Amino acid sequence: MKKIVALVLAGTMAFTLAACGGSAKKEEKAASSAVEEAASAVSEAAEEAASAVSEAAEEAASAVSEAAEEAASAVSEAAEAAESAVSEAAEEAESAVSEVAEEAESTASEAVEAAAEGADLSSMKIGFIFLHDENSTYDLNFINGAKEAAANLGLSDDQIILKTNVPEGQECYDTAAELADSGCTVVFADSFGHEDFMIQAAKEFPDVQFCHATGTKAHTEGLDNYHNAFASIYEGRYLAGVTAGMKLNEMIENGDITAEEAKIGYIGAYTYAEVISGYTSFFLGARSICESATMEVTFTGSWYDETAEKEAANKLISNKCVLISQHADSMGAPTACEAAGVPNVSYNGSTESVGPNTFIVSSRINWAPYFEYMINCAAAGEAIDADWTGTIETGSVELTAINEKVAAEGTQEKIDEIKAALESGSLHVFDTAAFTVDGANLESYEADVDTDADYTADTEVISDGYFHESEYRSAPYFDLRIDGITLADEAY
Repeated sequence: MKKIVALVLAGTMAFTLAACGGSAKKEEKAASSAVEEAASAVSEAAEEAASAVSEAAEEAASAVSEAAEEAASAVSEAAEAAESAVSEAAEEAESAVSEVAEEAESTASEAVEAAAEGADLSSMKIGFIFLHDENSTYDLNFINGAKEAAANLGLSDDQIILKTNVPEGQECYDTAAELADSGCTVVFADSFGHEDFMIQAAKEFPDVQFCHATGTKAHTEGLDNYHNAFASIYEGRYLAGVTAGMKLNEMIENGDITAEEAKIGYIGAYTYAEVISGYTSFFLGARSICESATMEVTFTGSWYDETAEKEAANKLISNKCVLISQHADSMGAPTACEAAGVPNVSYNGSTESVGPNTFIVSSRINWAPYFEYMINCAAAGEAIDADWTGTIETGSVELTAINEKVAAEGTQEKIDEIKAALESGSLHVFDTAAFTVDGANLESYEADVDTDADYTADTEVISDGYFHESEYRSAPYFDLRIDGITLADEAY
């Protein structure tokens, strides 16, 4: 700045001398030179000042940016800490609620058993209505459960009355009324189509308890003496699917099939939610092990038709299905698989007797725990749940012994691992991250829980990342058609 002032003064003096009569030309030149030097100095000073200002601005901006990043990081850390705390609190709350529910259920069960211990069962009679007889794997499973429960409770043979081959029609009402008139305290029916006729009987005989498997209307009918029961068999089918996935992987590793040829065939009776829930849970179990697995489903239009089931199995095998499972009740599919040398996973009980070289395992509902529960409640004068859902924990969902001759190595160990995860709640069969519908994962879905004539969706059933099957009523309501499964027909 001093330099600038000196140059300006020199310029001024030069002009002054010129004005006083000195050599005008010489002094004009000197003045001009001084002015130029002054302008240059001013420009340099301005640049230096601008540079200093720019540097100061950059330093200030950098400081602000760093402060902002530190603040954002602190906010993010605080948010993560808060989210983690909320998550932990939610998990602790859920665990506490689950423990309380389990304790309450256990206490209620113990109370019923304790009350029943003091009750006189010697005069009780229990009536059972079955759609078919012992030749149906489905009905045989119920028959065996009734006999097991009677033995566990010390009931004599004449205290349980078994009625077989009762159609899903007026014959069911007639049989239920006959059992009530004969002095039965409880009457049980085992097939979906029996429900309306059991409700009719319940209304006519209010002092008799009527219990029904697979039904959907007890929670909306509001009758004190009519009850539905089922089990979380979708968990059993998932486990059975795991054994199928293990077998498919073994076949791929052995070079018997390629990964793209891992196609499962499935025989269903009807396109009911119960069947859809069953084949979907089986498929999800298989695909959790064999990621390339696909499935084709065909229907017979009957719960029990040995010829149709055998033909269906042969059709699926001809369609290049390399493993077969079923939700139908005869030995038709297992015998077809044995003849074709195709691995088979059956339902309701072991079919190893007809498929020693192809049978792997079977899932089933053990009905003895429910039968003991309903009899104990009736004996103690306690209310029977309108909707009762048996689980793995209650001993109601089981797998038969694995046929080690056919099953893949390590199958039992894998089953034990997955079963433990299901029991702990760390694994959910219908986790929405495990399947898609039309290419998309679901975040919301309403199902028909309060059954009406039009099967109108009425209840939100997806929360916490999974479809809550058999929680809002005992009978299944999963009716989604997920990707990876194709239907060969939909006539039923």
